[in-house]
Amino acid sequence: MTGADVLLLALGAVAVGSGVLVVATKHLVRAGLYLVLCLGALAGDYLVLTAELVAWVQVLIYVGAVVVLLLFAVMLTRAPIGASDDLDRPGWPAALIGGGVGLGLTALLVDAFRWSTVDLPAAGTAEGIGEQVFRSWVLPFEVLSVLLLSALVGAVVLSRPDIGAGGR
Repeated sequence: MTGADVLLLALGAVAVGSGVLVVATKHLVRAGLYLVLCLGALAGDYLVLTAELVAWVQVLIYVGAVVVLLLFAVMLTRAPIGASDDLDRPGWPAALIGGGVGLGLTALLVDAFRWSTVDLPAAGTAEGIGEQVFRSWVLPFEVLSVLLLSALVGAVVLSRPDIGAGGR
């Protein structure tokens, strides 16, 4: 086992642990911060796997934009920031189902690959990826940006009673 394998496993453990904390905490803001930690650990995994562009996209898009959008939505809708007792439900069914699915996927992957090695293709360049994104995928990219902008404007309108009620 190499140092990269140990680092990959450690970052994976941090990602899984913080992912469990995201769904287990009763504090909404803490759940958002645990989500930042989970997504950051995944970006670290991508760096260990020498996928630098994917790691930076993970940090910029998910950590930078999605989590900030989540926190803005919490602030704009005036959601309770402290512990919410109405979210306290028994966790054993979800833990049982999640553990069963995790064990099933682990058994499936071990059976499918039998610890074999795979020859990787040559690494792509940022220039090639950018060329594909801005030639073939520019329309979906722009549609997604308009969708996110309209969701943000809708959140502002819903959070302000003087705008949403027609100025009454």
